[in-house]
Amino acid sequence: MRIGIVSPYSFEVPGGVQNHIRDLAEALIALGHHVSVLAPADEDAPHPAYVVPAGRSVPVRYNGSVARLAFGPLSAARVRRWLAIGDFDVVHVHEPFTPSLSMLAAMTSDAPVVATFHTANTRSRAMVAAQGILQPMLEKITGRIAVSDLARKMQVEHLGGSAWEIPNGVAVAAFAGAEPLPGWPGPGGALGFLGRFTEPRKGFPTLRDAFCRLAATRPDLRLLVAGPGDPDEAVRQVPAGIRERIVFLGLVSEEDKRRMLRSVDVYVAPNTGGESFGMILTEAMAAGTPVAASDLDAFRRVLDGGGALFPVGDADALVTVLERLLDEPASRRALAEHGRRVVARFDWPVVAQQVLEVYATAIEVHHGAA
Repeated sequence: MRIGIVSPYSFEVPGGVQNHIRDLAEALIALGHHVSVLAPADEDAPHPAYVVPAGRSVPVRYNGSVARLAFGPLSAARVRRWLAIGDFDVVHVHEPFTPSLSMLAAMTSDAPVVATFHTANTRSRAMVAAQGILQPMLEKITGRIAVSDLARKMQVEHLGGSAWEIPNGVAVAAFAGAEPLPGWPGPGGALGFLGRFTEPRKGFPTLRDAFCRLAATRPDLRLLVAGPGDPDEAVRQVPAGIRERIVFLGLVSEEDKRRMLRSVDVYVAPNTGGESFGMILTEAMAAGTPVAASDLDAFRRVLDGGGALFPVGDADALVTVLERLLDEPASRRALAEHGRRVVARFDWPVVAQQVLEVYATAIEVHHGAA
């Protein structure tokens, strides 16, 4: 099958949607399909061979974060050219209501269009206001996928109809087989965090405050942090004796992310909201690392009993959870084992087969309506 996949967000900046698209493309290629991914990206920047760069993106505040998008006449021309050359059996767009390449491809494609919705904002005034404008594009979509139950509810509330619920996938074997970083986790225990630690909804201050309290009585406890941001700003209020025990890796490669998750005793997800799934949770479970996470509905559904939950923003409760996990190796082992069973259904070969079933249905519907 010839499959075209469209990313609305730049591949030059890491993110959950971009990671999802990359992993799906590679899983489909491994199954013998021809895949081309169109994404905002500088033509001179390094990218996988299957990615077609559609030019530089611009930063735009979107969904509580800053997204790098591409729109306008030049982007539209590149979309049309990519579609013409690709001659795809199906075009799979992600977040088609984001003003970027996915929207342009959905409006332009003559091939069957499948759309994946990652967002779980069920009270989007912008979507309600724009529904009439977007209706012609929506009618071109012959198959819809939602990555979570919350994202599916957004479909029902704002768009009518329904969608297949197919979760984000994870390359289980790659995470399970990764080697820890040298010297980690160490005898005193280690906690981990991955994400934009200066972005409020990622909740890093909750973990930082909990770590400072734990570290005061645990002299060898360390915190390993990966992701973009200013470390000096993040630890400005941390006592000097504890500050050097918070280790910042900066932006990490996929390989180093897997190694980082294998390097800690507990992965902590202190997010405050705005999450439709929680891909990092499946990655931590795939790595065999116990998870402590904010009690968000999306996180609860993904973990399915495979993690320890604490109230959102409650550093005191997080301290209690982490004390138990750090002091009880048997509890960590039990969480890790349960997590391995949970994450098996998110393995990319399993998820990719589900996506292919949607493609087949969309192609049948499209040709039946032609």
